[in-house]
Amino acid sequence: MHCVYFPPEVGGLESHVYYLCRALAARGHAVEIVTSRSLPGLPAHEVMEGVSVWRTRLPGRNPPGWALHALGSVPRYLARARDADVLHAQDIASVPPALVARTRTGAPVVTTFHTSHFLSRARRPLWRPVLSRFVRASDHALAASSEIARVAERLAPGVRVEALTNGVETSLFQRTDPRLPPAGRWRLLVPRRLFRKNGVEYLVRAMPYIVARVDAEAVLIGDGPERGRLEALARELGVADRLTFLGKRPNAEMPELLSSGDLAVFPSLMEATSVAALEAMACELPVAASRVGGLPEIVDEQVGALFEPADPEGLAAAVAQLLESGRLEQLGRRARARVVERWSNDRLAERHLEVYRKLIARRGNPAGIG
Repeated sequence: MHCVYFPPEVGGLESHVYYLCRALAARGHAVEIVTSRSLPGLPAHEVMEGVSVWRTRLPGRNPPGWALHALGSVPRYLARARDADVLHAQDIASVPPALVARTRTGAPVVTTFHTSHFLSRARRPLWRPVLSRFVRASDHALAASSEIARVAERLAPGVRVEALTNGVETSLFQRTDPRLPPAGRWRLLVPRRLFRKNGVEYLVRAMPYIVARVDAEAVLIGDGPERGRLEALARELGVADRLTFLGKRPNAEMPELLSSGDLAVFPSLMEATSVAALEAMACELPVAASRVGGLPEIVDEQVGALFEPADPEGLAAAVAQLLESGRLEQLGRRARARVVERWSNDRLAERHLEVYRKLIARRGNPAGIG
């Protein structure tokens, strides 16, 4: 595997790759990942839950830094790829090291295209030929949502890109306490990093409309460059006492935090498939989400509600209707059942193994004989 970020970094991509690697290792496979030394004090090598993790320098948390990390990680990746059966690139910056390793080893390359970064770059004329080459160069291409798959296929006509929604470790993400009748304020949980694309501004702008209708508070779990502006906006709108900014929290704390809420809200302006939304659903939380990207693929009226992006009044109406519906427990149970049935990490790992085995067999029998 190659991925720019990996735990203890927190985020949807990081969670997806970690739990996938862990599940493959638990099934008896040797799994190694080359990633970045993105936080102070991280070791150059360690073993996490049976996964061998190798970290190289990250010059910056931006496209040039990611590109330089990819380039600088090539020697380490080549060393680990020498005996590999499959090379898996997790997102754009991971593709070049995997392609270089394939020229040396002959091992097939699987690429998974994640996140809104892919979608935003696919709109840019200078990026389109680069992404087209990456899609075509993969022996098997995966996408974290149907939208990303469609965009990738338009970039590389004739190439099939398989939409495979990211999975959730349902043994970890489950309700930790029984749901109790509300005693006081409803609690909204917003597990979002505070970047503009995640639309948290519109949740803040919706709070005056929400509290005019129901007694509710919101807990924001995540950090980012928007925090100061959002705190100032909450004060300006007179809802600072209804918003708690918890900052970043490790994955291990998330099931208990999610279980403390009544409803999860995802006001995204751009989204692939939200691992955080699936984790909330696995903890029996109904979800109110904006109608963008891959969110409508996982959220509907059976598990929550959708609203238009950048629409504070529409967001407030959807949230208030859910809280007043008397159906939160029913929606939450259905949400978890849906995740277990369709998007558990076990199912995700088994599908990856099917892809890997097919590519390994093809490599051993390139003519397709037998």
